[in-house]
Amino acid sequence: MIAGPHSPQALMIRKLDSIFPLSEEERQALRDVPVQVTVLKADQDVVRIGDRPSQCCLLLEGITQVYKLTTEGKRQIMAFHVPGDIPDLQSLHLEVMDNSVATISPCTVGFIQHEHMRRVCERHPRIAAAFWRETLVDASIFREWLLNVGRREAYTRLAHLLCEFLVRLKAVGLVEDDTFDLPITQVELADAIGTSNVHVNRVLQAMRANGLVQTRGTQLIVPDWERLKEAGEFDPLYLHLEREGDA
Repeated sequence: MIAGPHSPQALMIRKLDSIFPLSEEERQALRDVPVQVTVLKADQDVVRIGDRPSQCCLLLEGITQVYKLTTEGKRQIMAFHVPGDIPDLQSLHLEVMDNSVATISPCTVGFIQHEHMRRVCERHPRIAAAFWRETLVDASIFREWLLNVGRREAYTRLAHLLCEFLVRLKAVGLVEDDTFDLPITQVELADAIGTSNVHVNRVLQAMRANGLVQTRGTQLIVPDWERLKEAGEFDPLYLHLEREGDA
């Protein structure tokens, strides 16, 4: 188990401490939660629809996706998660998974047994409230994604998604000078915004031509944040971040 300031428990403490200041007793309770750290390859299921998991997954490094498949095997990505998130937190109270969670990039995750999560929540109601808040934020993101896929044009959809990535990654210290690593394929972007891979390629070309984004390998560079926000009709309210910075 990793110990010290870079431990999974320390990441949980930083995340919850951004919601409200934790007491030393609450911090110690989180430090005492056993976490099994595992490294997963890209494109690997963490939990599948229909599973009855006995543990939650804390994302430590990398990006994961929440997705569902049609009977024909067509995928709809419904959310991306970044370090500090618990993509399957609902499994603490919903016995059967109604969606799948998979890695997008190679990921480091920390598995926490439900029994340990329940124990710390029962003993510390404010920690339980913080975890409940996380599920409400997930629901808020789902609502925004429904609007994005259902009512915006592809250009606006993709700009909105890239804005979301920048703001969420900045909140966990993974953005520098509006540049961040985005190891996501055009196929995955297409499945997230409900269009074809070919159309995503065209949209990205148009965004580059308009000076909204630049790419360098897996890095995405945003030369003009205000223009990208305008193109994506982006308002970070739905993310309910405690520190939005210059978003």
